[in-house]
Amino acid sequence: MLHTRVNNAMLQRIQTVYLIIVAFIMLALYYWFPVIIDNEGNILLGNKEPLVFGIIFVSIALVIITILLFKKRQMQFVLNRLNIILNFVLLGVFVYKSLILSGETLVSEKGIGVLLPIISIVFLVMANKAIKRDEDLVKSVDRLR
Repeated sequence: MLHTRVNNAMLQRIQTVYLIIVAFIMLALYYWFPVIIDNEGNILLGNKEPLVFGIIFVSIALVIITILLFKKRQMQFVLNRLNIILNFVLLGVFVYKSLILSGETLVSEKGIGVLLPIISIVFLVMANKAIKRDEDLVKSVDRLR
């Protein structure tokens, strides 16, 4: 009974929905990763690259940890900020790798894959705003007591 109440309280908060969306976005980024291939068919940037895979994995892990720490709003806020920084680093890796390539490379499947970290950052910012709103609400209730 208590376990059900905890899960309901966690899922009723809008920031949890935003964080679940971020987790799905990062999973989609891993599966539909922007692959950069040169003229000979060699993969120059793919989802098997350790840096990219590591950032995506750590970002998903941070989202899961943040969702599970629903009672510690300040810790959620800090973990979301760290996740935003990770997504900016991932976006920087994409931009850097695409800029250092020679002019004769083919970019296939780049489409939305490069934009997914930006969309993820937007949802993380929205989650942080919702967490801040919850924290302000709790502080105002504590002042009334």
